[in-house]
Amino acid sequence: MLPWKHLLRPLSALLLTIAVTVVPAATATAAAPGTAAAADRAGASSGGGWNDYSCTPSAAHPRPVVLVHGTFANSVDNWLGLAPYLVDRGYCVYALDYGQLPGVPFFHGLGPIDKSAEQLRTFVDKVLAATGAAEADLVGHSQGGLMPRHYLKFLGGAAKVNALVGIAPSNHGTTLNGLTNLLPYFPGAQDLLSTATPALADQVAGSAFLTRLNAGGDTVPGVRYTVIATRYDEVVTPYRSQYLVGPDVRNVLVQDLCALDLSAHATIGLVDRIAFHEVANALDPSRATPTTCLSAVAP
Repeated sequence: MLPWKHLLRPLSALLLTIAVTVVPAATATAAAPGTAAAADRAGASSGGGWNDYSCTPSAAHPRPVVLVHGTFANSVDNWLGLAPYLVDRGYCVYALDYGQLPGVPFFHGLGPIDKSAEQLRTFVDKVLAATGAAEADLVGHSQGGLMPRHYLKFLGGAAKVNALVGIAPSNHGTTLNGLTNLLPYFPGAQDLLSTATPALADQVAGSAFLTRLNAGGDTVPGVRYTVIATRYDEVVTPYRSQYLVGPDVRNVLVQDLCALDLSAHATIGLVDRIAFHEVANALDPSRATPTTCLSAVAP
């Protein structure tokens, strides 16, 4: 065992990285913290037209789209770019808050992931009841691309979901560029992480949650899967760990579509219109068009 004085610096770096690097860059939004109802009002009243429960799916886009935010994010700030983008293309779009911890406003996606999946189940049922649709499509960023897989596999979600699109999803956990390997050197650090922010512990590569989720295969029958990743992801590492294996899976690296795309973990979900174009293609593959660097400036 290394002397404690030599471990303090890497431990501080590890905890700081876990706590900070997963916070989206657009957290400075003026969205009201707290409840899902507040998020509903914010999305519907912002002029973006999302979380509008009077929306009727069209023949062209018959399934509502449910957006699932990432760790330390919420149903408003994570989707200020993608939600209006999809609404403008004729989709009924909804976003939920999940994984709230007592006394922690605004920053969500922190609770146990299996419990968050139960919140997603309730929300999808609400959206399907409001729209009259038989199925929904799910689009998630980071943990939001991982958590729905628990819903699909263990909570009956596969019967209610047509497609899952993960943007930089933590499908097989993260090593944080090797920093999580330091946890065993600090007695109690793993227990502290699990108690304070269960979702972070669940997303460490090799966690009990991920072992159970990925046992027997990454996918379930009847659902189409798309993973959209960036090679410059500094949070979910290595970035290829985001990819899924199975039938009806498409793994996409944005740099293969546009070499000039420099998006990192947060920006690929917040502002990357290359990724947005691929989301639209995944939601409506029959009308898909090639994604190129010009997709970033297309109306």
